[in-house]
Amino acid sequence: MRFMMMVKHAEPSGPPPKEFMDAMVKLTEDAVKAGTIHGSGGLAPTAQSTRVRLSNGQIKVIDGPFTEAKEVVGGYAELEFKSKEEAIESAVHFMGLHKKHWPGWEGETEVRQIFGPEDFAQHGKGQSTTQKRAS
Repeated sequence: MRFMMMVKHAEPSGPPPKEFMDAMVKLTEDAVKAGTIHGSGGLAPTAQSTRVRLSNGQIKVIDGPFTEAKEVVGGYAELEFKSKEEAIESAVHFMGLHKKHWPGWEGETEVRQIFGPEDFAQHGKGQSTTQKRAS
C-alpha cells in the first residue's frame, strides 16, 4: 500500500538544525535500502510559491506568500507499507526525530493512503468509511 506523508507546520523562520538534517539523511538512506520510498522532499517557503485556483468558474493565479495560511505543507514522502498501521508507526518515528533533533519544533504529519482507480471503485466512489456508515 502506498502512502503520502505530508508534514505540516507554521511557516519556518530558518533552516532546520544540522543534527535533524543528518537524521533525515539516515532515515532516507534506510528507506532506499528497504525499497519503501518512492520520493520525498522539503518544499520551498510560500513566498516562493504560486496557487492556481478555480472558483466560481474563474481560474486565478495567486503568488505567495499566503498570509492567511496558519500552517503549510513543508515536506512530503511517498512510501510503501504493508498496512496503515505500519505507515502510522513510521510517522510516529519520524515525528520522534523532530522532537529529538529540533527542540521547540511543532507540527504534524498527515498519513494518507494513495488511491489508484481500482481503490475508488472499491471504496464507494470516494465516500469515506464514515460517510458509508452514516448512510
